[in-house]
Amino acid sequence: MLIAGLVFPGIAALIHVYIFVLESVLWTGARARAIFGVRTIEEAELTRPLAFNQGFYNLFLTIVTVGGIVFFAAGAAEIGATLVFVGTGSMLAAGLVLLLSSPSKARSALIQLVPPLIAVVLVAVGLTV
Repeated sequence: MLIAGLVFPGIAALIHVYIFVLESVLWTGARARAIFGVRTIEEAELTRPLAFNQGFYNLFLTIVTVGGIVFFAAGAAEIGATLVFVGTGSMLAAGLVLLLSSPSKARSALIQLVPPLIAVVLVAVGLTV
């Protein structure tokens, strides 16, 4: 159970790296604009500093989560679990905020929050078994 619980934080981290790249590197490109509903290049340029900053939040959550996986694999289960819970819990919370504040973006919110939710549940169950 615990191994599966560490696979899902990895999946969540990969998703958030992709989000980081879209927001902080590719924001004005056609694909990023389409994904985030930014209609024009002018709007993308205007919102670029906000997206750049937000992208780094996603990267930091990834770093915390991957750090937790590494600590866990190295035998420091308490540190690893704490970091995994902080990283994936924050990803989950951010996905819920997106879902509640922008119901039209439910698909994106679910992509962002389901793997961390599964991770939190599996790691919690794995630690109690």
